[in-house]
Amino acid sequence: MQHCSFIAHYNRLGFYGHYFQRGDDTVRFLRQFDAAGNPDGLSTEYHDPWWLRGDYADINGAMREIAAEFVPAVAAAASKHQRDEDLRHAQTLAARYGHAVTLL
Repeated sequence: MQHCSFIAHYNRLGFYGHYFQRGDDTVRFLRQFDAAGNPDGLSTEYHDPWWLRGDYADINGAMREIAAEFVPAVAAAASKHQRDEDLRHAQTLAARYGHAVTLL
């Protein structure tokens, strides 16, 4: 993860919790590996493409090439998950105050 320009999280669970529990964060993570949506290769955390240069440029570039096939579907699923979570939260908050949220 550090060779891809991510910060040093306390452990793998911390990294996972930061990027894969909320759909919005997963989309943000995936953007780094999305050559179509992020052609400059800016890293998610440092907003710099240096992770695509130097000792690990070959494997990092290869990850972006391979990810091209998977990023759109995974990002769409993460966005849907986030939307569903947000709407459930809105319904819970509305119910707390005696209101209902009708989903279209």
